[in-house]
Amino acid sequence: MSRTSGRRTLLGGAIGNIGEQFDYSIYALVAPTIALHFFPQADPVAALLSTFAVFAVSFVARPFGGLLFGYIGDKHGRLAVLTWTVVLMAAGTMLVGLLPGYESIGVLAPALLVVCRLLQGLSLGGETTGVESFLAESAPDGKRATWTATGMSFVSWGPALVALVIVGIRSVMGDEAFTAWGWRIPFLLGGLVALIGYLLRRTLDDSDEFTEAAAEQRAAAARNDPGTDAAALGRWQRARRSMVLVVLLQPPMAVGAFLLEGYMYTYVVREGGLSAREALFSNSGAIITMALLLPVMGRLSDRFGRRPMYAAGALWLFVTAYPTFLLAGSGSFVGALSGQMMLAVGVAIYSSALLVGLVELFPTALRCRGHGISYNVAVAVFGGTTPFIATALVATTGSSVAPAFYAMAMIGTIGLVGILLVPETRDVTLRTSIYGEPVADPR
Repeated sequence: MSRTSGRRTLLGGAIGNIGEQFDYSIYALVAPTIALHFFPQADPVAALLSTFAVFAVSFVARPFGGLLFGYIGDKHGRLAVLTWTVVLMAAGTMLVGLLPGYESIGVLAPALLVVCRLLQGLSLGGETTGVESFLAESAPDGKRATWTATGMSFVSWGPALVALVIVGIRSVMGDEAFTAWGWRIPFLLGGLVALIGYLLRRTLDDSDEFTEAAAEQRAAAARNDPGTDAAALGRWQRARRSMVLVVLLQPPMAVGAFLLEGYMYTYVVREGGLSAREALFSNSGAIITMALLLPVMGRLSDRFGRRPMYAAGALWLFVTAYPTFLLAGSGSFVGALSGQMMLAVGVAIYSSALLVGLVELFPTALRCRGHGISYNVAVAVFGGTTPFIATALVATTGSSVAPAFYAMAMIGTIGLVGILLVPETRDVTLRTSIYGEPVADPR
C-alpha cells in the first residue's frame, strides 16, 4: 500500500461497514414498532406486512446505487464510493428518526418513510460493491477470501450493535416509552455512527490494483489505441455471463442472511412468544456467531477454493432450514438462539466464498459496475423480499415453519444451478479475470 499499512487498510475498509449496517439494520429490529406508528392499526398483520413491504421497497434503489456508484468506483476509485455512501446512509437514517407518524400526517408518513429507505438502499447498493472490490484488490497474495470475509464480518457487527443499543435503551426507559418515542433514538445515533465511518475512510488510499489498471486505461486513451474500444466491448460481452452467475449464486446467502438479520427477531416474538429483550439477545447472539465464523471460513476458502465452500454452505442451509424454524419458534430462549445459530453457520460458510468469489468474476476495469449491478439486482429480488414473503407465508398457510420451505426451494433450485456453473476463481488474476478465461496469477 502506498501510504497505508495493510492492517490499517483492512480496518479502514471494514469499520465503515459497521456504520452502514448499523443504520440499515435498525429498521428491521424495530419493525413491529414502526408498524404501530406509520400504518393504520385496524389490521395489525396488514400493518406489519406493510412495514416489511417498505423494507423490500428500499431494495429497488440498490441496483441504481450499484450502477451509479459502480461507475464512480471504476472511473474515480473505490474510496470515492466508500467515503460518500456513508454520508448518504447517515442522511436517510437520521430522517427516519425525525419523521412524524401516521396519526400526525396520515398517508404522507409511510410515503416519506419509503423515500428515506430508498436513500439508504441507494447508499448500500454502492457500499457493498465498493468495499468488497477494495478489500479483494488490497489483499496480500493468497488471502483474498480471508481479507474480504474479515472485512465483511464487520457488517454483522452492525446489526448486533443495534440489538444491544436497543436493549440498553429499552432497559433504561422501559418498553412503553420506547414504543412511544424512544425508537427514534437508534436512528438518530445511526446517523452519527455513519459520519464517523466517513471520517475514517477519508484517510485511506485506493489499492495498487485499481491505481495501475486506471493508469493503463488512461495511457491507452492518450494513445488513441484503435483496439481499446473493441477490447472494452469484448470485456463487457464476456462479463454478462459473470453477471448471470452472480444472480444465480446469490439466493442461498441473500435468503439466509435476510432471514437472520431482517426477519428472525420479529419471528421469535410473534411465533415463539419471546419478549422483545429475549428476541434481541438471541438474534444478536446468532449474528455475532456469524461474524466470528466469517474470517475462519475465509481462510478455508483460500485454502480449498470457492466452489467447495459454496457447496458446503448451501448444503448446510438446505438441511438445517426446517430445524432452524422449528427451534426458533419453539417458545424458549435456548431454542430461538440455537435455531438462529444454525442459520448463522450456514450463511458464514457460503458467504466466505461468495463475498470474494463474485468480485473475482470481473476484471478490475469494470468490477464495480459489473458486480454492482448484478449483485444488487439479485439482493433486491431474493433478499429484500424475504421478510415480506416469510411473513406472508406464515399468515396464509398458518404454518410457522413455512419460510423454511421457501429457503429450501431457493437454495435447491436457483442456487444449485449457480454452484454447478461457476468456475473456480481462487487463483485468477484480478486484472483480467473474466468468466471462462481464468488466468493463473503470476505473482
